[in-house]
Amino acid sequence: MCSRLEKTRDYKRRVMESFDRQQVMKTIQASIRDVRPGEVGLEFPYQPKLTQQHGFLHAGIVSTVLDTACGYAAFSLMPENAAVLTVEFKVNLLAPAKGDRFRAVGKVIKPGRTITVTEGKLFSHTEGAESLVATMVGTIMSVYDREGVES
Repeated sequence: MCSRLEKTRDYKRRVMESFDRQQVMKTIQASIRDVRPGEVGLEFPYQPKLTQQHGFLHAGIVSTVLDTACGYAAFSLMPENAAVLTVEFKVNLLAPAKGDRFRAVGKVIKPGRTITVTEGKLFSHTEGAESLVATMVGTIMSVYDREGVES
């Protein structure tokens, strides 16, 4: 893993710059909480405009945030000339997503040259209590030299 980290020693800057280009993350007011090799944490506040008819965070928003956390966890281990795209994911909605704010964590389970397997967890926070509301398993792809896809 050392050689991979040597190739990606500027991983934090790359993750932050790429994240800053994601307009959907700006729309939901998400920010990066932490970036480590193979792990990224995001957070965002509860907002009524992101809910479904019962006032819970919409499953599409849950999936979007988990996909982003997992994608950037994988991206943090990719070579400098790689871009990142999701191949597939599965989400388990464990409890209604309600709370004052939310925290998503994406982690690499198995890195690869082309395909990386990740897992994600979304937690809600209310009055200091944290609760797991969703999980994700995702397959992320390293992309090289593809028109319209930048690293």
